[in-house]
Amino acid sequence: LRNASLTVGLGERIALVGPNGAGKSTLLKTIAGLLKPVNGTVTLFGNRVGACHHRTAYLPQRSDLDWRFPMTVSDLVMTGRYVHLGWLRRPRRQDHVAVRQGLDRLQMADLAGRQIGELSGGQQQRTLLARAIVQEASLFLLDEPLNAVDESTRDILDEVLIEETRRGSSVLAATHDLGRLSESFDRAIYLREGCIQAATPG
Repeated sequence: LRNASLTVGLGERIALVGPNGAGKSTLLKTIAGLLKPVNGTVTLFGNRVGACHHRTAYLPQRSDLDWRFPMTVSDLVMTGRYVHLGWLRRPRRQDHVAVRQGLDRLQMADLAGRQIGELSGGQQQRTLLARAIVQEASLFLLDEPLNAVDESTRDILDEVLIEETRRGSSVLAATHDLGRLSESFDRAIYLREGCIQAATPG
């Protein structure tokens, strides 16, 4: 990334657009605190990265996860509550309620007990978004959330993300799919070879 400067406002849905290797994933990982910039600064809600990690939900590309790991859909979504629980505390009643509600919103409740390795690509993506929803995040960093998913899944993801932004949350999503750009996002930022080439007005 070079000279990449941007601001994401509350309630905005912004697309990061560019070909493979443009720097979309690197930018998202830097904002999420998974990569440390050599130069420059990143602030989230006026704080340094990591100061309010519970407010930031990062969804990696599906291919970055091991879907053979022996856990159920409900178990995976519950990991979104760990920022509130800590690693050594057992989930409480309200955590189980949050997971059920998150799965309901993504239309995955009937698959709560299924092993994650048995899910289709679209079901995997919905599970990951449910995990972010139950985290009660204010910023969603999504890496290729619409990649290779069916139309019904795209509609569900769009609807849930619109609901979240209406509540004041923000979405920054990497994509190279221009088909539904104007439907799914408020504006777009175009990257190429690590640089911001252009941005549509907000």
